[in-house]
Amino acid sequence: MFDIGFGEIFLIAIVALLVLGPERLPKAARFAGLWVRRARSQWYSVKAELENELADDELRRSLKQTKADLLEARDSLAQSGAALKQQMEQTGADVRDAFESGTGSDSARIDSGESDHEQPLSSVMDEWEQPELLPHDDDMDATARADETEAEDERIADAEHRADARSREALSESAAHIDDSGHDARRPDASPRR
Repeated sequence: MFDIGFGEIFLIAIVALLVLGPERLPKAARFAGLWVRRARSQWYSVKAELENELADDELRRSLKQTKADLLEARDSLAQSGAALKQQMEQTGADVRDAFESGTGSDSARIDSGESDHEQPLSSVMDEWEQPELLPHDDDMDATARADETEAEDERIADAEHRADARSREALSESAAHIDDSGHDARRPDASPRR
């Protein structure tokens, strides 16, 4: 706060001793110390208040900026949503128009007995009803049963593989216990020899 060095303090103490005398100097020093402490506490409280105000202003600016960014993002999303909706409606209308124009010409050709291969509609329907083109229920049931049987076989093979692995692991552990040179295999409670 003030730039006072040791020399200045010493000079002030000598002048105070000469002016006040040795009897009043301790009281004056206590009084001066009290006022210095009060001045410091006031200075620190004003400084803290200013820092708090600056922090509040910074927070308000940050909140305003964030709010502006969010509003801008909301507007952007609304515009893109509207554009997407318009594009979807346009695509839907194009598909409907294409379907209607395609269906109209196909139905006219079917009614007249024409098609891509110049076959009448009745002959196309006859081809669809031929037994070679439609799958039979028996064939589908056999295929489904074969798939189920194959899946069951895979589960059984996997279970056998896991059981074999567990039994090999148990055998290797028991062999490791038996091979321990300090362990008596005949007595389970025997401790290793030293």
